[in-house]
Amino acid sequence: MFETLPALIIKFLKFGIVGFSGLVLDFSFTYLVKEKLRWNKYLANSLGFTIACVSNYFLNRIWTFRSADPSIALQFSKFLLISLGGLILNNLIVYLLSEKAQLNFYVAKLCAIILILFWNFSFNYLYTFNR
Repeated sequence: MFETLPALIIKFLKFGIVGFSGLVLDFSFTYLVKEKLRWNKYLANSLGFTIACVSNYFLNRIWTFRSADPSIALQFSKFLLISLGGLILNNLIVYLLSEKAQLNFYVAKLCAIILILFWNFSFNYLYTFNR
């Protein structure tokens, strides 16, 4: 079930690359919809998150984890649930570090992103894309 450490590190790096592509998609669509189309900022933010999440799922399914699981809907549901959990934890970490620990907001956000990267990878590796 478990892979060699080098294989796991390669998957983690691929997961990080996919995550970065999702970040670019999220920010790009959020900006386009909020600033250019003048939609509500929360609707724009939700759309950006959703587009990035769908893209990240398929890229991770095909490239990172090379999954051939035929139950795509169930697998995507797991991925989305983990992503939403990560989003909630991200906001909690940002709140605790910026409001309670008095760290700079962007330092807190960077810490949250790094911690949630490990959360997302671990749960997707062990749960979503587990063979």
